[in-house]
Amino acid sequence: MDGNSGEQRPLYGGAFSAVLPPNIQDVSDMREIPDNQEVFVHPQTDQSIIVELLEYQDMSDQDAARYHFEDVAASNDAQGRAEVVSVEPLPLAQLSFTTCSSAWALTGHQLVSKFNEQAQNTVTINMALFRIQQHATDLLVTFNDPISIDPASSSCSGADSSSWNTSAWTLDDFHRLVCSLQLHDPGIFG
Repeated sequence: MDGNSGEQRPLYGGAFSAVLPPNIQDVSDMREIPDNQEVFVHPQTDQSIIVELLEYQDMSDQDAARYHFEDVAASNDAQGRAEVVSVEPLPLAQLSFTTCSSAWALTGHQLVSKFNEQAQNTVTINMALFRIQQHATDLLVTFNDPISIDPASSSCSGADSSSWNTSAWTLDDFHRLVCSLQLHDPGIFG
């Protein structure tokens, strides 16, 4: 699935859509993905974007953003090596997703090891949290952007990191996805 800038692409079988970054590969074409996730990877970098429908966290919006960041850190086995840099509201007027009661942006960093390796890569985590209280759902969009790859990491082997600068996804690509996200079928919430 090769992304094309400006074109809405279906997510969750068309229940949602968004403008995805260029050079995007759908991980579900390679392996099984849980029904509550859409997972995409860049073919030349270690970047990934994950869209998740999660249980609504009954807490303040900022705390919910931090909760989901910590949950991702636990999944990445980065506990104790994760830091939140900022948590800010996303202006609803800039979003196409009008069903959410609020939206939040979180930026943080995690030290992540792949495949139980000793080598640790520094990854910037950009998250957009859409709170959908009426459907008891938190929709989380996570952009994993490695900023430092340990030479001993398997992420280093076979990858030409010099080409990353020209083809890598940018924060603008992530913001375009977040701002273009649209709900088409509320039936997805059950």
